[in-house]
Amino acid sequence: MATNSDEYYIAVDVGTSSVRTAVVDRNGRIHSFASEEIRIWQSSSNMYEQSSEDIWSCLCTAVRKACSKINKSNIRGIGFDATCSLVILDENGNPVSVTPDQAENRNIILWLDHRAVKEAELINATGHDVLKYVGGTISPEMQAPKILWLKKNLDIERWNNISVFLDLPEFLTFKATGYVTRSLCSVVCKFNYMGHSSQQTNGHSGWIPSFWRDIGLSEFVDDNFKRLGGTSVCVPGTQLAHGLSKQAAHDLDLPTGLPVAASIIDAHAGGLGVIGAAIKEDLSCESITSRLAIISGTSSCHMAISEQPLFVSGVWGPYYSAMVPDFWLNEGGQSATGKLIDHVLETHPAWSELVEKAKQSERTVYEEIQSILEENAQGLEHYALLTKAYHVYPDFHGNRSPIADPTLKGMVQESA
Repeated sequence: MATNSDEYYIAVDVGTSSVRTAVVDRNGRIHSFASEEIRIWQSSSNMYEQSSEDIWSCLCTAVRKACSKINKSNIRGIGFDATCSLVILDENGNPVSVTPDQAENRNIILWLDHRAVKEAELINATGHDVLKYVGGTISPEMQAPKILWLKKNLDIERWNNISVFLDLPEFLTFKATGYVTRSLCSVVCKFNYMGHSSQQTNGHSGWIPSFWRDIGLSEFVDDNFKRLGGTSVCVPGTQLAHGLSKQAAHDLDLPTGLPVAASIIDAHAGGLGVIGAAIKEDLSCESITSRLAIISGTSSCHMAISEQPLFVSGVWGPYYSAMVPDFWLNEGGQSATGKLIDHVLETHPAWSELVEKAKQSERTVYEEIQSILEENAQGLEHYALLTKAYHVYPDFHGNRSPIADPTLKGMVQESA
């Protein structure tokens, strides 16, 4: 009989450019890890797309690698988090292209895609009460503007062929179980679903019919929100009624029927861990509502929870039970942080030279940069003083909060 330390759980995290898989025991210790890069297509400065088939294939490879030396009979469950990217599927679960030229299998609009700026402006112009739960201004990174863009730009046959719109984390549980299950995290944070009974107009569903009619998507109301996955929504972490399907078990090389947890957005998975972490013994009794979780990656999310809803202009939320059950969540942050670092480095005239130098010295480019900084900073108290004349306005991909303006641009300036 397996002991607690011999019982394993598979954690899958799909980020912007890679999928990571870890095998973790009940004490939180990571036993193995694997990652695979996933593809991104950028057809214009504001349009980013992915393929759900590519992501699932890479995920399966990562899971197989991470579990290669694990006794699979001791695996107790699998859970998924992923970026809040929009996935569209037909009635058979096959991809429907999101590109006007019907590029094959590219059926995901990546979370950072800003093609729907005009559609977001149209939605904001309605002044609907739903908007007060996204800081007063909907972002083109959310799903309603993207769906509206698809309705306007896809041919009518392809639009009618779309059976369901999902967040990427929910697509992963769909692939794992064979059944569509909406996650409260995804629908509340990205689909304008009202999670608390006090927000709901018809007393039992979080979908607000007047909102979808006002923005030009009345067909969703007419079919009782079937294309948005229906009215059944699960709290993240809930064991789904259907475990790992026979097909998914084959793909992942895992036992059929393995318990599958309802999904969560990647930043919110990180926020859940940070908010609940016992950082120091003397802070173990600290209220979780006094903490701010900063989740950094391609973008950055600043997350705080409260017992009562807090309305802050330009800050997403308040979202009910989207991260911590029965608490309200507010989210600030910026759309490009890690991505901005990549942009500044890769567009610098010396980038190619740096890459070659790092290759020759068998170091990463970051280790090479660190070495250059330390060399140039000789005689200074700190190498940060090398940039004292440089000023950065970081809104290269718009401002998420608190200005909530996706059209803003950034700059780097050197003062005299």
